[in-house]
Amino acid sequence: MSKCLYFIFLLAILPLNLRSQDGYDLWLQYYPIEEATLRENYSTQIQGLITYGSGATLDAAVSELEKAYAGFFDASIPTAISIKENSLVLGTRDNLPAYVLPSLEGEFTKINSEGYIIKKIRIGNTPATVITAETEAGLLYGTFRFIKEMQLRNAIDEISITDSPKIQIRVLNHWDNLDRTVERGYAGFSIWDWHHLPELIKPEYIDYARANASIGINGTVLTNVNASSVVLTSAYIEKVKALADVFRPYGIKVYLTARFSSPMESGDLETADPFDPEVKQWWKDKADEIYAEIPDFGGFLVKANSEGQPGPNNYGRSHVDGANMLAEAVAPHNGIVMWRAFVYSEHDPDDRAKQAYSEFVPFDGKFHDNVLVQVKNGPIDFQPREPFHPMFGAMPDTPLMMEFQITQEYLGFSSHLVYLPKMFEEVLDEDTYVQGEGSTVAKVIDGSLSNKKLTGIAGVANIGTAKNWTGHPFGQANWYGFGRLAWDPYIDSEEIAEDWLKMTFSKEKNFVDEVSEMMLDSREAVVNYMTPLGLHHIMDTGHHYGPGPWVDNLDRPEWNPVYYHRADSLGVGFDRTTTGSNALAQYAEPLREKYNSIETTPEQYLLWFHHVPWDYEMKNGKTLWHNMAAKYQQGVEEVEDMVKTWNEMEEYVDEERFTTTQMLLQIQLKEAKWWRDAVLLYFQQFSEMELPEFVPTPEHDLEYYQSLEFPYAPGISPSWH
Repeated sequence: MSKCLYFIFLLAILPLNLRSQDGYDLWLQYYPIEEATLRENYSTQIQGLITYGSGATLDAAVSELEKAYAGFFDASIPTAISIKENSLVLGTRDNLPAYVLPSLEGEFTKINSEGYIIKKIRIGNTPATVITAETEAGLLYGTFRFIKEMQLRNAIDEISITDSPKIQIRVLNHWDNLDRTVERGYAGFSIWDWHHLPELIKPEYIDYARANASIGINGTVLTNVNASSVVLTSAYIEKVKALADVFRPYGIKVYLTARFSSPMESGDLETADPFDPEVKQWWKDKADEIYAEIPDFGGFLVKANSEGQPGPNNYGRSHVDGANMLAEAVAPHNGIVMWRAFVYSEHDPDDRAKQAYSEFVPFDGKFHDNVLVQVKNGPIDFQPREPFHPMFGAMPDTPLMMEFQITQEYLGFSSHLVYLPKMFEEVLDEDTYVQGEGSTVAKVIDGSLSNKKLTGIAGVANIGTAKNWTGHPFGQANWYGFGRLAWDPYIDSEEIAEDWLKMTFSKEKNFVDEVSEMMLDSREAVVNYMTPLGLHHIMDTGHHYGPGPWVDNLDRPEWNPVYYHRADSLGVGFDRTTTGSNALAQYAEPLREKYNSIETTPEQYLLWFHHVPWDYEMKNGKTLWHNMAAKYQQGVEEVEDMVKTWNEMEEYVDEERFTTTQMLLQIQLKEAKWWRDAVLLYFQQFSEMELPEFVPTPEHDLEYYQSLEFPYAPGISPSWH
């Protein structure tokens, strides 16, 4: 046998999940069902596919079933023209035959407009599996769920599933610029090829839509929140329309970021004052123009009066004035406005953590019904750990939209393995106590706490032109996990991790058990080696790559890490109690009382709320300095454990993804040690205490770490800007 034929033979007998692959297929990998009994059972349950209705979304559902069936069975899915024994029946409620509906009436009472039903029923004596919903979008979601059950090798012979999203607006925020750079993007350039749109429709656009629909994401904001008014010009509206046409069959609406000064930059007005009649008319005309091309356009996302962006404050107007002006423009078309609450400026030097609450809470109930106020999960800026944002629960008459960051701006970029759904879950489970115990952040977001009619959640995307979409192979889990939690904010992050691993890598129990535990522990490891015990925003400035607790020379105080840790000879930490900035006043009781005392503050938030003496005795009887050093060392050791775990998984993973992850973990370990050594050396100047003996001697001195520069770190504006 020739070497070529021998290689082909080896490739043929190698399990598909161990063949080299680049990760492009994400979690939509439809490997052959190799176990004979299960294969026979599944094929017996799908004797013929029959569809009722027509349309692009139904076509997308059928196409996905065809892909999955071909992957599972290496055959074309059988079709039927009428329901027979073990048919697979697809159709919305309005399109199903009347004789099918009596078996499903109870289930229809349990779902909303985007929900779905998957049920094995009996039509007379004929068994059939029905996938149905009130809408075509729900039908598509149900189809992906049915496929997922087979991906996970679950039983389908008596399947009975009803499910609905608990949050209405579930969007990805792309911080993509029109020149294809991506702010805080670590997976290559933007996937939107604006120069070749609208004529060139890349297959990636369709696969992007498939991936999002499979996890229930129903919207995408195409452009950076630091917006360009150019995207609102006619030439670009034509390009946006081309993408909207691709996404529509997958239940995905497009949204655009609106630069508040666009009437001056894209129009010919001399002002962008939201009270000016000509400005109001300009936005109404612009909305009409967009909706004439894209009838299901979702609306606008706005960043205003933050980090130098223009906004209504420029004209002495409030955020509510600006948001409502735009809301009126899109309201006739059923559009919405997502107005970001991420605001801070040099005019509020007291405590940056307080500013958003101070600017927005007084306007509770004054925003129009089609406005969502989009709030970051914490009061500073996507830190490895923050307390939940005090705005959640503080505006009962205003829909608040959660903003999570999927891209890892402050968590090691795409070099570090960090499973973010664990962090998302932590935030969603936090109790605000605004209506007593059990008033969780999740209940604020899904509207159940205050009977909100409009609900939403956003994730800042980690997607780029990298072959595997996200740079790090495990970065895909954060995109996937965000979608799952956007659909159901009460789901367990462990379940999400296990599902993702089974669909993406291997279903072998040892692999899933070991690697899911590694994923679940990874976020805490990052907190430990970057910002333990409530430290925050001590990354190097600008690019946010690596440690920089020493930075103190920037123009505005809140741009400097020293502003946040406030280390001196007496201690370290930001006093946000009644003796300090009193940011605690923005939270409800009993949190105010609990966190106001250093003794009762959870240690994970200790330095967030208190300036603590270096020799303060913590719960374990050791000093703050000892515990800080222990946390940094623990973080390094946890990454060492991750490396060890992954090295033992080689037999379960294809060579390409195994080796890539292995190399990236070595980068993560190197940088964890860098964080430990640099930060402890810096703080040691103030504590004047020896490092505990379990912490290795730093490889370099502090001056070396302070001298490091990274002018070309990814995720920031390139030199031509």
